[in-house]
Parts: sequence; structure tokens; C-alpha cells
Amino acid sequence: MLRTMAPTPEQISAAAGILAARRRCGEQGPRLPASLRPAAIEDALAIQAAVSAQLGAAVGGWKCGLPVEGGVVLAPIYAGTIHTGNSPCSIWARGGQARVEPELAFILGRDLPARDAPYTPAEVDAAIVRTHLALELIASRYSDPADAGFAENLADGLLNQGLFLGPQVASEAARTASRMALRVTFETSEEIELDGRHPAHDPRAPLYWLAEFLRSTGQGLQAGQAVITGSYAGSFDLPLGQDIAIRYGELGVLTVRFAQK
Repeated sequence: MLRTMAPTPEQISAAAGILAARRRCGEQGPRLPASLRPAAIEDALAIQAAVSAQLGAAVGGWKCGLPVEGGVVLAPIYAGTIHTGNSPCSIWARGGQARVEPELAFILGRDLPARDAPYTPAEVDAAIVRTHLALELIASRYSDPADAGFAENLADGLLNQGLFLGPQVASEAARTASRMALRVTFETSEEIELDGRHPAHDPRAPLYWLAEFLRSTGQGLQAGQAVITGSYAGSFDLPLGQDIAIRYGELGVLTVRFAQK
């Protein structure tokens, strides 16, 4: 995306203020005012960072993917929105449904700080201390995120509202899990089967990219952060108030129950 005119600090702050206010109360609304919309990826990332600053929220993880044509794929996941298996998982739901994406979460056991030298995949691998089954929790701050376009959605954290961490799984098996059968079992005994495929094929490839991108921009990753790298089955809805089990191939089973925040 080509930059036209860089936004002023006041414009970045105003755009972030709108999105931060909606995050605090789980509201949705129209697109940003035309004068505040990001015209370039750099603008979107600046708004994204300003949202984090205005919320005063610690970054407990990241969502990321390999770069797409015209943009980068990354957004912070705030520590206060990461759920660790406690039931029920309270979220901002729409129409009695929780929108989720089945993923793997890589937990870092050591910092990967900004430095001059690039990080090798082996160094990133060595920093991973655990791998968990996970669900990304999806919600936009826009009433119609499809109408907003990539840059505005990037400014808003790419539809992320949090993360549900399931059980730890074998890291070596998970690192090669490019494809797996997913089975969703509801409290009613109804089942849905999905053909799960990782969008990057290599589940760790987006993490390698993220570590290098954050290093190159003077940032870094921190011990304890969880990184998710892409959904195995897109986004889908799950009902509130039901015990739900999701089998991730041979890796294991995640169980969850959602409630309205």
C-alpha cells in the first residue's frame, strides 16, 4: 500500500481512541472517520501501537501470519484477554455465538529482544518452551469489518479479542502438524468434522517471520508470551453455555464453555 500523506500524531491518537474505547466495552461501530483512516501499513501499525498505549494493557502474546500482498499480518494479544482453561470463558459474543479460530500457540521461555543480527529459525525454536492447543477469540470493533479493508482491520488488531489456551501438547508433533482432522463435539452429542490445514504449511514459519520483523523494528518478543500463527479451519461460531470439545487430530482435545462477558 502506497503512503499518501503521513498522519499527524493527533490523528493517530484520535483513531486509536475510538478503537480503544470500543475494546473496553465490547462495542462495534462504523469505520473510522475518513480523515483518520490509515492510508498505509505504517499508519495502521502506528494506530495499533497507540491503541495498546491508550489501553495501558500488557502484551501477553501475538497473532501473526506470513505477509500477504500489500501488508503484514500481526497484532498484539493483551494479557488480560488470554484465558487459560478456566470455565466458563467470558467473551464479547454476538447473537449468542462465540466466533473462534483453531490454532496452535507457541509459548516462549526466553526473550527474543531487538538486536542488530537477524534471528535464525534455530534460535527461535530454542526459545519455545511449550506448545498448546488454542482458540483465537474473534471480534471486530467495526460493525462491518469486511467493508473496512485490510489497513483499517490491521489498525484494529485484525479482529482479535483474545485467546483461549487449551492443554499443552507434544512440541515436536505440533511443529510438523501442517494438516489435521478437526472434530467439534457439542454437549448435544452433535459433531462437526473439518479438514484442518495450516495456511503457512509450516506452523512455526509465521513465528520466525514475526521474531525477525519485531527485531528489525526495534521491538522484540518476551518470555511468557504466546504466539499463534494461523487458523487450521478459518473462523466459525460456537454456542454459548455448552460444553464443547475440539479434537486436533492426534495432538489432543481442547474443551471449552463460553459465556457472555
